[in-house]
Amino acid sequence: MFEGTTILGLRARGAVAMGGDGQVTFGQTIVKRRARKVRVLRDGAIIAGFAGSTADAMTLFANFESKLDEHAGNLLKAAVELAREWRTDKVLRHLEALLAVMDREHSLIISGSGDVVEPDDGIVAIGSGGAYALAAARALTNNTKLDAQTIVRKSLEIASEICVYTNGEIVVEVI
Repeated sequence: MFEGTTILGLRARGAVAMGGDGQVTFGQTIVKRRARKVRVLRDGAIIAGFAGSTADAMTLFANFESKLDEHAGNLLKAAVELAREWRTDKVLRHLEALLAVMDREHSLIISGSGDVVEPDDGIVAIGSGGAYALAAARALTNNTKLDAQTIVRKSLEIASEICVYTNGEIVVEVI
């Protein structure tokens, strides 16, 4: 479990949205309120977000983008190759972060232990507030007609009211 962030992504009503809160903590201290933890990649075709160490996540973003280039933007192949390299490389295997990545067809969570998980419902949630945001997103997706961006924003707002490591400085990206 990574403390200090919440990332949530989903597909709904024809759109793909991913958002994250802006809080960065060192232990019990909030050191930044407006960090951007979600990025749009490959000319707007892919969204990625991270939880964990910022420096480690930046390294993983760079490696993931490289894998996307190697595999012509194929999200599944790039994710599996990143997870394999992350797990076996002497330097990378010590990185402490999780990645959530999405395109119009797939939603994946990638970990350093070699996991590439695609949730059944296509909703990805990572970080300390991930379970709260996931529960809210499932409820809103199944019981409202809200668009993807609004569901992500409202779910992250709910998580921010419950999780002390999640704040209300929310950034949502849509593809």
